[in-house]
Amino acid sequence: MATSSPEKVAVNGIRTALGIGGVVALIVGILILVWPGKTAMVVAAMIAVYAVVGGLVYAGLGIFSKSMGGWGRVGHIALGVIFVVAGVIAFSNLGMAAASMALFIGYLVAILWIIEGVVSLTTLSGTSSKGLTIFFAIVSIIAGILLFFSPLLGVAVLWWIIGISLVVLGILQIVRAFTFKSL
Repeated sequence: MATSSPEKVAVNGIRTALGIGGVVALIVGILILVWPGKTAMVVAAMIAVYAVVGGLVYAGLGIFSKSMGGWGRVGHIALGVIFVVAGVIAFSNLGMAAASMALFIGYLVAILWIIEGVVSLTTLSGTSSKGLTIFFAIVSIIAGILLFFSPLLGVAVLWWIIGISLVVLGILQIVRAFTFKSL
């Protein structure tokens, strides 16, 4: 059975998308592993750009909106100014911005793990595997406490895991691109 032209075009499009996605993942993974600090600063710069652009949009909405009330306009302008200031501050020291984001993420995950452990203990009456639930809760709470006291180390480990994962997934995606045959 001959492959139809539209199907061939679709398969080639899928193969191209898989290949491009794989190459991008591989490159980003390598960058994270080779230059973890610089890559984190690039992420901080991307977030700073988002903050500045988002701030300008909010301020523009507040200034030029004809349907918003006075407080809505003031709120949008104030939010826009805060976003722009945050973006400019982040750009002024990308290393500090990256470290601050890492600390925030580390503390956030630590708190979430502690809460997750406590919440899992509240489900003991409705679970059939009480031992496993208690074990999970203890590990989650301990991991959260450890991460809380060393958030940068925890985020650094997570960053390395992300880098390794992107390299492996990128290679697998590239292989899929070359081996993808049909819909």
